[in-house]
Amino acid sequence: MTPIDVVEICAGAGGQALGLELAGFEHALAVELDRHACDTLRLNRPAWKVAEGDVADQDLWNPADYEGVTLLAGGVPCPPFSVAGKQLGATDERDLFAWAVELCGVVRPRALMLENVRGLSAPRFSAYRQHVLDRLAEFGYVGDWRLLHAADYGVPQLRPRFVLVALQPEDAAWFRWPEPQPAPPTVGAELEDLMAAGGWPHAHRWAERANDIAPTIVGGSKKHGGADLGPTRAKRAWKELGVDGMGLADAPPGPDWPADVPPKLTVEMVARLQGWRDEWAWEFAGRKTARYRQVGNAFPPPVAMAVGSRINAALRHEGERTDLPELAGSRLHDPIYKVLRQAGEHLTAERIIDLLDEPHERAALDGRLAHLARDFVMHVKTTPDGPAYKLGRFRAFVGQDDHDRHEFFAKHRSRVS
Repeated sequence: MTPIDVVEICAGAGGQALGLELAGFEHALAVELDRHACDTLRLNRPAWKVAEGDVADQDLWNPADYEGVTLLAGGVPCPPFSVAGKQLGATDERDLFAWAVELCGVVRPRALMLENVRGLSAPRFSAYRQHVLDRLAEFGYVGDWRLLHAADYGVPQLRPRFVLVALQPEDAAWFRWPEPQPAPPTVGAELEDLMAAGGWPHAHRWAERANDIAPTIVGGSKKHGGADLGPTRAKRAWKELGVDGMGLADAPPGPDWPADVPPKLTVEMVARLQGWRDEWAWEFAGRKTARYRQVGNAFPPPVAMAVGSRINAALRHEGERTDLPELAGSRLHDPIYKVLRQAGEHLTAERIIDLLDEPHERAALDGRLAHLARDFVMHVKTTPDGPAYKLGRFRAFVGQDDHDRHEFFAKHRSRVS
């Protein structure tokens, strides 16, 4: 296939980048904040243009310079939506998802692909998701979300990722989400050769015990210290697989390592569990903790390749065209958001319920209004019939010069990851 170009933001250490390359895309630019990850990109692909720094810094790169690129892709920060955090969404200064969507109005790519954590698929963010689809429609794109599991694409790990794909209407009818593949290998089958590489005589016995896929690998952040394999529940799952999750090893177990003492994983083992294959010869720059963070925070290359291949096929109009695109830009995620957005005026709770297509309890409505008020300015006024609500502006960072994000970034630059 003739390569087609991609600009990738928040590129990390290249999990998505490698997958997209394998799907037929050629990088016009990769933008990344972490210096170790940038070193990794340069180490493996010296010909790529890598911009190191804050992706929203207009002095770092000018999105308008890449107008007309085929694909805009990225894995923007996860903490705003992670269930392990406060799920602040649009009010989290690290949120770049809405900003990335706004880039479509400047870059005008033929396709957009953004991935994030499963938390973004939760009911808490239904209005956020609908706002994204509405903005994409205003820019002339048809978009859809899908929760994909890495284990469905050959990766021996429980790793759900929430993926947004959007295309222009003339291409959207050709897009199909990738079909799940047969079950991946177990942790033991995937890692037995690496566990035996130091001469450990019990590697095969260990592999027979490690007869399931791995829990989600957590790369961690600069804020929370060294590398380990995740929270307490994850460590229990690793223990069931015969793995010590309290840290990482510098090398595989040696000849004298006891049979009944669970070994730790090396960074190379973790990379295997993230879907990196030996034949790709991908190297990671930095010391052990930095390398582990790069691997653990990555989008598994096989998943990126699967989605990228389907985008590539849609852009080439391969396969069967459908009259109704599978990408459903009009799909409703939050009916209360829709009612308030269309009204453009103050509505009481009773009036909102009257305008909904399906019955809603008042308590449920109050809960949804509280969620909406976290991501949107909610104007409330007192009326004889009780409080009335009007939906205001989206709170997220979309490029504003006066947004709180700039002050936060200036103060915490060394801890942002």
